[in-house]
Amino acid sequence: MTAGLAAALERYEAVIGIEVHCQVRTATKMFCACAADADPDEGAPNSRTCPVCLGLPGALPVINRRAVEHVLATGLAIGATVPSATRWDRKNYFYPDLPKGYQISQLDLPLASHGSLTFDTSAGERTIGIRRAHLEEDTARLIHATDPDGRKVSLLDFDRSGMPLMEIVTEPDVRTAEEARRYAEELQRLLRYIGVSDADMERGQMRVEANVSIRPRGTEPFGTRVEVKNMNSFRSVERAIEFEIERQAAAIDAGETIRQVTRGWDDDRGITYVMRSKEDSEDYRYFPEPDLPPLRVDAAWLAEIAAGLPELPAARRARYAGTLGLSAYDAGVLTATRETSDYFDAALAVAAAATPGTAAGGTAAGGTAADPVVSPKALANWITGELTRLVNAAAGADRGRIDRSGIAPADLVALVRLVESGEISGTSAKEALAEAFESRRPPADIVADRGMRRISDADAIGAVVSDVVAANPAAVADYRAGKEQAVGFLVGQVMKRTGGRADAALARTVLRAHLDADGSQGG
Repeated sequence: MTAGLAAALERYEAVIGIEVHCQVRTATKMFCACAADADPDEGAPNSRTCPVCLGLPGALPVINRRAVEHVLATGLAIGATVPSATRWDRKNYFYPDLPKGYQISQLDLPLASHGSLTFDTSAGERTIGIRRAHLEEDTARLIHATDPDGRKVSLLDFDRSGMPLMEIVTEPDVRTAEEARRYAEELQRLLRYIGVSDADMERGQMRVEANVSIRPRGTEPFGTRVEVKNMNSFRSVERAIEFEIERQAAAIDAGETIRQVTRGWDDDRGITYVMRSKEDSEDYRYFPEPDLPPLRVDAAWLAEIAAGLPELPAARRARYAGTLGLSAYDAGVLTATRETSDYFDAALAVAAAATPGTAAGGTAAGGTAADPVVSPKALANWITGELTRLVNAAAGADRGRIDRSGIAPADLVALVRLVESGEISGTSAKEALAEAFESRRPPADIVADRGMRRISDADAIGAVVSDVVAANPAAVADYRAGKEQAVGFLVGQVMKRTGGRADAALARTVLRAHLDADGSQGG
């Protein structure tokens, strides 16, 4: 936080509302049968178009049922109200990327309204109200470029035109730039958990806009809001809002009037800039879409969608922290993606099934020496630590995907069990896991093949100790002279000769007994 921002926040309170547009995951576009797999960085432009998404005269739209279901699922996930009937509206404006001169959207009767989202911040837990979530069609892609003759040209790619787009609008409840960022991160996590969108900001599948105003602390009326666009990362969201708060505070202090405008964010320069004056809803001249009938949502349909929802991120975090006793940090890392959380739950179930009297997903209790307990904390440490490191270093589509690691949850549990029982060292376990990740073999097989199990037999260690003592007379003499550090050196030599497999505590005990016995005989 800059000194200017800190000073501004002493006098002013920010009032922020967030609008998120995300592409809904469907096979076809919102109102036509064109494929919805267009990637702006792949394929030929304008290769997925038809009269409907090109806005040609006489073409009629048909509602994509799957897109509607995704928005209803989002509404249920945020605890929103779903109306028994909704309708479509025309949002009228003229721009080159909108061939019809209007966008099919929703105004008065969105598919979901009055929900909320709870998330953690550095100041504690926050809940932000969500005013609405509705469906609309996306616009075409406008590309500004320079042709071979050096002329500036604008090109249109209609592959994105008509893609199903969900708009999620918060109440003006956000008060800091950090809250805005955390809200957007939690919303992305939720959308991915329930499978409605990939929500990749870098690919334009999730676009975040902020309406920012400030008011003197202790006052109620809102200030004039400024819309900020072109924020292409969560870090950009936070930086842009911080800049805008500081800019508005400086302008008001200088006696200037804040104008209702849309400003873009320049990430390289770290500033916002004026794009155009900001429209209000009346400027769009909304009216009901005459080519689409009202959409009715019956209770049975809604119940079917609700039954398909997974356990949501917030509920999982609460279960991990409450029932399993994990830290808030561990719970947050484990629920960062649904794949990681599902993997952890599967590993928990395996560990619990191996311990009699333990319910799947609960904290294991009891156990025997032959079948020691694998604790949730131990599993969490290995999943968030070494396994995550390996998958994050992977190449291609497998990068960051724990479900594509080739390490089955049961195989990880078996490896952790070997560590917790003292049969192998943590170092050996990491080596086995890394080799298993590359070879796609069970890590326990690698442990067996490479003879990694810890040597816990006193006689076997005693033989090694005898050799080490014989080979290091100077260290033995130091021990005889009362230098305790000599023991550590000699234990290190035992570990070296056994490839780190000797039980270090047992090696130290056997070594002392050997040295003391030899000392007595020598006296």
